[in-house]
Formats: sequence, structure tokens, C-alpha cells
Amino acid sequence: MALQYNLSKVYEISENDVEFALQIVNLFLQEVPDEIKSIKVGIEEKDYSRTYAAAHKIKPSLDLLGMDLAYDENIQVMTWAKSEGKKKDVKEVYKSLKDRVDLAIKELKKDFKI
Repeated sequence: MALQYNLSKVYEISENDVEFALQIVNLFLQEVPDEIKSIKVGIEEKDYSRTYAAAHKIKPSLDLLGMDLAYDENIQVMTWAKSEGKKKDVKEVYKSLKDRVDLAIKELKKDFKI
């Protein structure tokens, strides 16, 4: 049983199409890690537009995979970028977001034998 993600939305919109779910999972595995790295660089360099763009790009994936806590943290990162906050205000949120995404990636790869 998946602990870090929930594919119920994917199956709901695809009428239980397993191939479609696999495509969504592969897209997540290909794009989200790079965007997480981009968010980190954006935070470190206080490049608010880069941070916002990367967080905005992964938002639908986090929602679709039912990663509610990661989704909420991602929204916090976007809010931080929009308000051009201080790095210390977002570092822990980013760390938690990255940890959740890393755990989901590990679990997805195991569950889908990728």
C-alpha cells in the first residue's frame, strides 16, 4: 500500500487506465526531481522568479499524486517566492518538501518496478 502518494485522482480521471497512471508516474519521476533542484538553487540565490516557476510547475503533479502535505508545502514555497521572503523562512519548508518527494520517488520506483 502506498504511503507517500495516492493515485486515486489519476485512476478517477482515466477511468482506471493503468497505462495512463504509469505515464503520470513516469512524468513525475522525470520532471519533479529537476524542479526540486531548481527550487533549491532559487532559494539559495534568492531567485524568486525561478523558485516560483519551479514550484508552480510541480504543483499539478503533487496534486494529481495525492501528495497533500507536499502540495501544501509547495504552496508555502510559492507564497514565499511571491512575497520575496527571507531564506530562513523557507528553508525548513523546502527540506520537508524535498524529503516527501524523495520518499515518494523511492516508493513509486519500487511499486512500479522502475
